[in-house]
Amino acid sequence: MRIGYPCINRSLDCTSSSTFRLASYSEHRFHQTVQNNLHCLKQILHYNLEHGVGFFRISSDIIPFASHPVCSVEWGRTFRKELLSIGDFVMNHDMRVSMHPDQFTLINSPNENVLTQSCSELSYHAHFLDSMKLGYDAKIQIHIGGVYGDKKAAISRFIKNYNHLPPAVKNRLVIENDDRLFSLKDCLDIHQATGIPVLLDIFHHQCLNNGETLREAFSLTAPTWQEQDGIPIVDYSLQQEGARKGKHRESINSNDFKNFLNAACGFSFDLMLEIKDK
Repeated sequence: MRIGYPCINRSLDCTSSSTFRLASYSEHRFHQTVQNNLHCLKQILHYNLEHGVGFFRISSDIIPFASHPVCSVEWGRTFRKELLSIGDFVMNHDMRVSMHPDQFTLINSPNENVLTQSCSELSYHAHFLDSMKLGYDAKIQIHIGGVYGDKKAAISRFIKNYNHLPPAVKNRLVIENDDRLFSLKDCLDIHQATGIPVLLDIFHHQCLNNGETLREAFSLTAPTWQEQDGIPIVDYSLQQEGARKGKHRESINSNDFKNFLNAACGFSFDLMLEIKDK
């Protein structure tokens, strides 16, 4: 098991997710920002290696405006040396990385413009991971999307649009259950139709489920991952006390975490800790 955290290292004065306003876009600004982001990503990975952290979620902002028409730079070629160096570091130290596009990436949207933008965003993520020559265990995780007044139609639309995605995206894409709209069962139904792996989000499963125990949830999701996908990824967090339902907790509760590990005993997976204090 590799344990990881998402996007931001609070111990280093360096961020791999610097960006700038679209109105300030220039090729010089773009090159400078990407160079800094890649430099900081490597620093973070070195820090993680020194501290036994084998899993890291890379921010979608690492290449600012990569899927926007304003970006005409062939950044995969321009930063080829840096990207290959990072990829070699990840593979040589048996680390794992993933990415998670924002909530506006909706491939089940009935709006054609939103769908087109979402596909462009997913293609950018796949291209970034491909540029590091990483295996298909470096995943891109998304939620199913919106219900749009008809859940059954929304699921059918997801399946239809997923089937039209380019192979570079489909090889890396996984879906996760969410806390309000699409449960683990919904994700498994989509898996049956598409073969897409299902990432189990523990916190979301506590918020929204169909009566499956945590151990049952592990049993149901584990077989959705094939050999090329690597071992399953699991997201872990807790409800922030006194906050709206679905808000992630600042820190881990040791007793809850022990109960989680007991329920997961016997299953192999890499664990992403979606807690605020990283």
